Amino acid sequence: QLQLVESGGGLVQPGGSLRLSCTDSRFTLTVYHIGWFRQAPGKEREGVSWISSTGQSTNYADSVKGRFSISRDNTKRTVYLQMNSLKPEDTAVYYCARDRSGLGNFRPTTYDSWGQGTQVIVSS
Repeated sequence: QLQLVESGGGLVQPGGSLRLSCTDSRFTLTVYHIGWFRQAPGKEREGVSWISSTGQSTNYADSVKGRFSISRDNTKRTVYLQMNSLKPEDTAVYYCARDRSGLGNFRPTTYDSWGQGTQVIVSS
């Protein structure tokens, strides 16, 4: 069973950058499509970005296009989310999860194996 673990969150000033990592402790992440989601207090979980198992296809929410970049290194069993030009509205807990549908959409119900999340706070 896939077990995903996120890391890399923290406190950053507006305009700053962070790189989140999503890794799998059981060596199976490399064959799965992976999505990044976020959830701010009082808000629904929303999709941020998605990457295919090979890394050849990606998808982004409109709110992060041009600022965030998703990538993966299957030799390290890790999916990354590089976040640049961060804004206070990017503050949330960020999660990675496996896309069961393989369609690259951002419907949380089509994902499983959610990690525990990593907190990102963008504030001056």
